[in-house]
Amino acid sequence: MSQIIPIKDLENTNAISDKCHMEQEPVFVTKNGRGDLVVMSIETYEKLIDNAQVDLAIAESEDEIAKGGELLDAKEVLMTLRRKHFG
Repeated sequence: MSQIIPIKDLENTNAISDKCHMEQEPVFVTKNGRGDLVVMSIETYEKLIDNAQVDLAIAESEDEIAKGGELLDAKEVLMTLRRKHFG
């Protein structure tokens, strides 16, 4: 479960780092009672970016199909590529 901490608690950076790595969740930092920062491990950030890229690719594909793009059967395409490249 994500944690919310006030900005003054950023003094204990090792504990925050350990928490981010152990729980693989971001820590939300508030300033004057409002959201200000998000702290997370590099691994969590990379997963977030990877998921966003997959989501974008899916959305682009759905948009292309909606605009009349050709829908291909994945098994047929893979078989064609294997024959082409591996004989």
